[in-house]
Amino acid sequence: MNQKSAVRLILIGFLPLAFGACTSVPTERPVTVIMPEPVAIAPETVAVAPVFEPMQEPEVQTAKSEYEVMYGAVNDRGNQIAALDLSKIAERNLRKQVDYQTTHPVGTIIVDPYTRYLYLVQPGGKAMRYSVGVGRAGMTFSGDAEVAYKAQWPRWTPTQNMIKRNPDHYAKHAQGLAGGISNPLGARALYLYRDGKDTLYRIHGTNEPWSIGKAASSGCIRLFNQDIIDLHKRVSSGSHVVVLNKAQSSQGES
Repeated sequence: MNQKSAVRLILIGFLPLAFGACTSVPTERPVTVIMPEPVAIAPETVAVAPVFEPMQEPEVQTAKSEYEVMYGAVNDRGNQIAALDLSKIAERNLRKQVDYQTTHPVGTIIVDPYTRYLYLVQPGGKAMRYSVGVGRAGMTFSGDAEVAYKAQWPRWTPTQNMIKRNPDHYAKHAQGLAGGISNPLGARALYLYRDGKDTLYRIHGTNEPWSIGKAASSGCIRLFNQDIIDLHKRVSSGSHVVVLNKAQSSQGES
């Protein structure tokens, strides 16, 4: 081998080393695996059925009957009139519009002390009927009269005969008793005159509602306080009044 060939071989042998000195052999990088944070899982929840409070049934307000309204409690001019206990009152004694035939004009008051009814004549063959209690004085008068005047919560004075008959009860009121719930004339009074003179006959209320529809020991013609208030509103001073006698009783209503 000549000297040139030997040098060539040596150079060829060093070539890989020379190239190797500037060439990096790629190595596999470590891979970082990012694990997700563990998720906290709530323990299984046991479903519980909802508890409902029982619903309160709404209170049903029943409408009042016609008579409950008619005879309910009334505060009138500072006087408290109690509601009537309808369970203790016969239906025949409650205010009612009825068929009524008469030749007397509309607005006439007709008192039948024998059937214990009072009628207020209305148009169309009708009348408003009120039940009444009749005292001894109520049986001593008959015929025509007129309402001379009306009074609200009238003053009452017992007659001399009443005082003589029951002095323990009436003598203390000899000078009169002011109007009010305890007054025997009740909430209203109609004062009847004939030919300009006082007949001493009265149509009035009462502080004894249980006496309506019955005969009473004293007084004239009494009505429930609720009824005398109603009648008082419907009539005026000068209204014609007819008090029937026994022969005329029970005529008119059909």
